[in-house]
Amino acid sequence: MSVGSGMRRVTAAVLASVLLAGGGACAQTKTGTTIGQFLAIEPSARHAGMGNAGVGAIGGIESVWFNPGIVGTLDGAAVTFTHIDWFADVNFDYAAAALAIGGFGNLCLAVTALNSGDIDVRTVDEPLGTGERYDVANTALSLGYGRLITSRFAAGLQLNYVHERIWHSSYGTMTASAGTVYRLNESGMRLGFSLSNLGTRAGFSGRDLAIQYDADSDEYGDNSALPAEQLTDEFPVPLVFRLGLSVPYRFSDDSELLLLADALHPNDNDEALNLGAEWTVQRIFALRAGYQSLFQPDSELGLTLGFGLRLNRDRLRFSYGWADHDLLGATHRMTLAVGL
Repeated sequence: MSVGSGMRRVTAAVLASVLLAGGGACAQTKTGTTIGQFLAIEPSARHAGMGNAGVGAIGGIESVWFNPGIVGTLDGAAVTFTHIDWFADVNFDYAAAALAIGGFGNLCLAVTALNSGDIDVRTVDEPLGTGERYDVANTALSLGYGRLITSRFAAGLQLNYVHERIWHSSYGTMTASAGTVYRLNESGMRLGFSLSNLGTRAGFSGRDLAIQYDADSDEYGDNSALPAEQLTDEFPVPLVFRLGLSVPYRFSDDSELLLLADALHPNDNDEALNLGAEWTVQRIFALRAGYQSLFQPDSELGLTLGFGLRLNRDRLRFSYGWADHDLLGATHRMTLAVGL
């Protein structure tokens, strides 16, 4: 069997597994059963324009969120910044920095922050507001390490501290992510997989849950205002398994097409498939399109579009990504990446 024939069989097998994983159906959905949903917001504007597919991509520091294994493929230090205009005036920001540690691989530090801004406190008796205001603030701090094991294979691990606060109640927990990426041939076809946010369960606590409790409302003369605290259930964080393939096609020295396909298996929803494409012209300008959450019942996600600019010999990269969310409207991502 020739090498070309063998590679075609590997590619066909991978694509078949991706399609089958995306097309599976569960008898019962687990939507809404996890906390820390901000961890599932993809920060890269580049990949947002390509249907948020990227576990098998090699595209610099913008891709490490999808797969910690990509950290091992980075060539030199780099930083990236992303801002997303989320729903209802919620702001989402992401920053990451990577640096080489001699011949031992690469480190990556990342910060994710979501903030709602001030929100009026409203009650049934005072629907126009009580005069108080509260906010929601979510933060994740990440430390990742990746290394090229061989010239074709890279692996990485990332530890995350997750903190979520709603007014005066909050929780904190630790998660871990791991991933690998493998170059299948000399043309740059790659297979990647990642497991994101493997962690423990967590529940909210804080003074907003404090109450006064009367142990026996029929008993007179006892203490009817005992200090007490309501206990909340503990829930898991959104765990996601990704398997993906990236296939580059070079038409000429100045024109290249990149095709991406990711299969997702989350613990709080049905399986889905993300598809994306990127056409780069003159190694400067890129047009992107994709579709996310294929085969996922009742999904409000769908078409994505974007573009990118590469300047200063690819050391400065700007990307914009637009994603449709059906009834909730569209979201807009902007990412800047700088090679140092």
